[in-house]
Amino acid sequence: MTQAQEIVAGASLQAVRWSGPESGPKALRGKSIAIVAEDLRNGGIVGVAQGAREAVKAMGWTLRVFDGAGTQAGRAKAFADALAANPDGLILCGADALENKAELALFADKGIPVVGWHAGARPGPIDGTPVAMNVSTDPLEVARLTAMAAVAQSNGHAGVVILTDSKYAIAMAKAKAMESVIRACRECTVLEVRDVAISESAQKMPAITTELLQRYGKRWTHTLAINDIYFDHAIASLTKAAIPSDGISLLSAGDGSSSAFLRIQAKTYQTVTVAEPLNLHGWQVIDELNRLLAGQPVSGFVAPIHLVNVDNIAFDGGKKLLYDPDNGYREIYRYQWNP
Repeated sequence: MTQAQEIVAGASLQAVRWSGPESGPKALRGKSIAIVAEDLRNGGIVGVAQGAREAVKAMGWTLRVFDGAGTQAGRAKAFADALAANPDGLILCGADALENKAELALFADKGIPVVGWHAGARPGPIDGTPVAMNVSTDPLEVARLTAMAAVAQSNGHAGVVILTDSKYAIAMAKAKAMESVIRACRECTVLEVRDVAISESAQKMPAITTELLQRYGKRWTHTLAINDIYFDHAIASLTKAAIPSDGISLLSAGDGSSSAFLRIQAKTYQTVTVAEPLNLHGWQVIDELNRLLAGQPVSGFVAPIHLVNVDNIAFDGGKKLLYDPDNGYREIYRYQWNP
């Protein structure tokens, strides 16, 4: 309990100092970048794309986004259209790199560098693929922190349902890490780990929420999810079942959507999101591509994790319903690119 409370308190601090790169190659000019996005219905992916748009403007580059729409056919078309655009660099955003290594190889064969965001189970290069840098906070740290927040909230008596999506390696890694923390808590209980495709959450979560309420009743006190999007479609069922807004605590191990911020702010079921610095990650993927295009190694920067709760939600971008660390990263990157 003490360890969980200390870790949660440390991750809830405001305005953590910049710990990323402070030098790098000047901005190359006139480059075009393509983003293949797994699904633009995912707020995390949209946030990264928006950050990348800011960054390419500072670079004097152009950016095109190709939406896979969460389907195999859509992804195939997005890759084909991106390749036909003949970009100077590619960002794989939210799709599994190993699952799409054949498509990525087509870009690598043309000498097009590839970076990813949430394209694998951990930050850094992805072995067996052309992805030179997978930009992400450490998903296992994110997952453990989320689970520890549930332990701390419940004074070590949480009854937990975990929501994940087996389609993604990063989601399964998060789910296993959360499960391990809850199982290590003597008086906590893992009620169930439920596999629900993110792309089907709107259709499936209302009925699943009702089913879980019927099955577990008051034993179900906390839900841990690998993404806020599940909660978007669970709230109506909780309300319909007359569960009070503090009757079940919803905690998300990413990504920090605007709807999650609204729920936390309103104290309506969701109490925590371990928010990704999505806009910052958009700047970082562009910086990593600039380094690769300049023939330099990637920075390898991994942003520290940050837990958003009702006590700190007004800071670090929270008033705009996002986590945007107040550490001057835009000016730092701009200075590196255009000293």
